[in-house]
Amino acid sequence: MKTNYYHTHNCNELSLNDVGKQVVLSGWVEAIRKLGGIAFCTIRDHFGLTQIVFDDEAMLGDICKETVVRVEGEVVERSSKNKNMQTGDIEVKVHKIETLGKCMNVLPFEIGEAPNTKEDLRYKYRYLDLRNPLNHKNLVVRSEILKYIRDKFYEMGFLEVQTPILTSSSPEGARDYIVPTIFSKGEFYALPQAPQQFKQLLMVSGYDKYFQIAPCFRNEAGRADRMTGEFYQIDFEMSFVTQEDVFEVCENFVTGLYKKFTKLDVCDAPFVRIPYKEAIEKYCSDKPDLRNPLIVNDVTSVFENTEFNAFKGKTIKMIVASCEDKPRRFYDDLGKLIVSYEGKGVAWLKYDGVEFSGSIAKFLTDEQKNSLKSFNLNAGDSLFFIADEKAMAIKLANVLRNALGEQLGLIDANAVKFCWVVDFPFYEINEETGKLDFSHNPFSMPQGGLDALLNKDPLDIVAYQYDLVCNGYEMLSGAVRNHQQETMIKAFELVGYSQEVVESKFSALFNAFSYGAPPHAGGAFGFDRMLMQILGYDVIREIAAFPLNKNGRDLLMNAPSRIDEKTLQELGLKVIEK
Repeated sequence: MKTNYYHTHNCNELSLNDVGKQVVLSGWVEAIRKLGGIAFCTIRDHFGLTQIVFDDEAMLGDICKETVVRVEGEVVERSSKNKNMQTGDIEVKVHKIETLGKCMNVLPFEIGEAPNTKEDLRYKYRYLDLRNPLNHKNLVVRSEILKYIRDKFYEMGFLEVQTPILTSSSPEGARDYIVPTIFSKGEFYALPQAPQQFKQLLMVSGYDKYFQIAPCFRNEAGRADRMTGEFYQIDFEMSFVTQEDVFEVCENFVTGLYKKFTKLDVCDAPFVRIPYKEAIEKYCSDKPDLRNPLIVNDVTSVFENTEFNAFKGKTIKMIVASCEDKPRRFYDDLGKLIVSYEGKGVAWLKYDGVEFSGSIAKFLTDEQKNSLKSFNLNAGDSLFFIADEKAMAIKLANVLRNALGEQLGLIDANAVKFCWVVDFPFYEINEETGKLDFSHNPFSMPQGGLDALLNKDPLDIVAYQYDLVCNGYEMLSGAVRNHQQETMIKAFELVGYSQEVVESKFSALFNAFSYGAPPHAGGAFGFDRMLMQILGYDVIREIAAFPLNKNGRDLLMNAPSRIDEKTLQELGLKVIEK
């Protein structure tokens, strides 16, 4: 016997088992079809979709798409089932409909699976863009991954601690966001670029393992793979550990994460380890995509006495790839790509198993030909050359390697290949100043400790510094930390910071080290970049709930914006127009 009692349901949970039930559904009207007397609508809520049917289309009145409604009705079996819809076997025959929130404006764009709408317009109306089922699902998955992260780190014995958002400015590689305060005019907080010092201080405080999903702020331009302004790190630190302990934790975490949330072919641990110097030599990158089998060769010595002007006095990089039957345009387009990166172009040769042909074949000596053949060439191989100043040659060879891997179909899109890049140089020469500078994290422990700082050429010192790389993206950066005050003083002294400056800039950390600090190490995963890869996006902004656009503007809330004069005076600030 049927009952008149109505049960409230989500829009994804009704099935043939519910036929005959009286139900209530609430949600947004996604689609309307009027068929001359009867009408069909699709109702959407957080959970999914259900089709509803009206025997009399007049019941709809002036209800339009995206209006929020509440309907009462009876579940019936559909005569025309929809296999692509979770509730496609049934529909709800509506007895009563109530408007809860009317859509009164014309939609700025259609809400669908993949609206072909400019990014800025979508971000201005982000609350509508998030109604897109794909975007909606992305935030659901983001939440599930956040829960997985927390559960996994708790399982591994880590303690979650929130570190401050308002802190002091420190030289960590990027521009700070500066925050004024009415309490101390002329003085400023900075938003943290990372919780680096705080997590080290927690280790000095006696905690064993720390983690947090930390908001970080860098006042710098975004990229397709880097959030503008604000981003999140899975930040962690451990006491009384070595680099090996950190690797074990990271490999355990990321393999579990990728295997749970993707259907990709994830490489097994332990991951390949590549010294920084080898990564630059073989791949011309400190974040190599190991799905790409191509190797970069340095052939500068082969052309040491060349008469070919384009190669004279240059660093020369060569990539060998099988390119049978590729037309001349293929080679010309690669040259144009390199020119777009401010290079001179690409020189190339073809090898038929005996002789060379191509753009620079006439410039080759017999000695050079024999040297090139020693690279185990096969018939049908092409040789691509980049000739430039050393730094530019390395940069352009990386671009060329990536382009060849893509265009020759060498990269398995279904594969996930992690590797560790280790043994980073502790110091480098700053291109702008010509002086010695930290090449990476200044808080890393140099291999050899204080003795290395005292007795080795600074450019020969390597650090216990490591990056975890996945398919050409840096996923984590970390290090064994320097926990000794005298080592810290000497490390900064070599780049021109006196002890007084170190004590001033890093006073908390510096002083803490004098009260007994344990050896400690850790790192930070780039959460947004990791999520971008898991969800299959090329643009990192798409995986955030309310992102800034590529120019760093919040189009939804209209920020940054001008501050009124009264507030400026309270803060002791004055805007100087340039």
